[in-house]
Amino acid sequence: MNRQGAVPPVGSWSAVTRQGHREEMRDGEINATSSRQFAVEIVRTLRTAGHTALFAGGCVRDSLLGRTAKDYDVATTASPDAVRALFGRKRTLAIGASFGVIMVVGPGDAGHVEVATFRTEGPYLDGRRPESVAFCSPEEDARRRDFTINGMFFDPIEERIFDFVGGEADLSAKVIRAIGDPRERVREDKLRMLRAVRFAATLDFSLDLVTADAIRELSSELIVVSAERIAQELKKMLVDRHRRRAIELACDVKLFRIILPELDPVQAQDAWNETLCRIELLQRPSFELALASLLLPIEDEAQVRGICRRLKLSNDELDKTVWLIVHRDDLNDAPELTLSTLKRILAHPYRDDLLRLHRASCLATSSSLATIEFCEDYLKTTSPDVIDPTPLVTGDDLIALGYKPGPKFKTLLETLRDAQLNLEIASREQALELARAEWNR
Repeated sequence: MNRQGAVPPVGSWSAVTRQGHREEMRDGEINATSSRQFAVEIVRTLRTAGHTALFAGGCVRDSLLGRTAKDYDVATTASPDAVRALFGRKRTLAIGASFGVIMVVGPGDAGHVEVATFRTEGPYLDGRRPESVAFCSPEEDARRRDFTINGMFFDPIEERIFDFVGGEADLSAKVIRAIGDPRERVREDKLRMLRAVRFAATLDFSLDLVTADAIRELSSELIVVSAERIAQELKKMLVDRHRRRAIELACDVKLFRIILPELDPVQAQDAWNETLCRIELLQRPSFELALASLLLPIEDEAQVRGICRRLKLSNDELDKTVWLIVHRDDLNDAPELTLSTLKRILAHPYRDDLLRLHRASCLATSSSLATIEFCEDYLKTTSPDVIDPTPLVTGDDLIALGYKPGPKFKTLLETLRDAQLNLEIASREQALELARAEWNR
């Protein structure tokens, strides 16, 4: 390499990456210390074999920001074949060999590390992936990346930063800036528009004005990106504590109308401010809760389902989001509900998110919290066995009595369950007696 960045300030890399990593992760999770040690060992092995090897991209950015790196990427002068030969085919996966990317499988809880050959890229004819790649120098590789804060390299052996694109300066200034011509970067990969918004919001950075203008100009081209990739970015934004800013920024650069056009004409300004306030007030929400809060102004269940399907959400994500919206008003009169109705709601698997949605909605409109507090007090003072007791009788019991399954059969089961939840019956004998009376009515 013929150009080196400045040695990082004391503590800017090594101390940060070691800080807080001693705590063991839960089973099945990647251990941050093991992950970094494995990545360093990969760099060391490549260097010993005569190749240049550096940490690249997000792990450099996150560590310089004092954040725990979620994973590590290594960039190297070694070809994909050389990487596989060096680490062995049993320990490597050719996940993107044609683009110079090999996955090296780590031991235990170390996770996997992507090892990519320094490369330049040909034209992005589909707006997402290059048609070809050519191996190159680290500086050339840096200049084909998306944003300056993601274009830095780091030598973990000598603890030295290599910054060819001004990433350190933009980290210090808290700016998301495209490398080179932002229109060119966006035209290469349209998903970069949404990633720019996500980085600016979640890192609490500003979006470079020239980069923002390029996104506004090309926003309509986001439609070429797959729904799955858009949904991935949306999930990361909505579960982050800066989710309100992410939505506002997406609106400002004209991306929100492409992602969720259904919300554009639905809400007047007051209603939109209420929506923004509601999603901001959510505390560590699941993606489904945050999405339901965002889509709450849409009252048409079929339309909500259509949005979830367009985003290619999983069946579980769709069902939970729709359920929360359909049942958003169920607790409005909680103290006046029958015990059976109240218990059915509070026994539902999505109950906690429904309570969170209700609280955020009340706070967003400066409404009374009396009903939500009533439900919370009820949950604290009532045993789960009382809220959701084992049914006194089942369908098999009714069949044993000679009753045939059908609409009347289903209604009878619901009547018996309501009576049990309302504390009107308390034994199997009472339930069977009620069953006979209701069936013969």
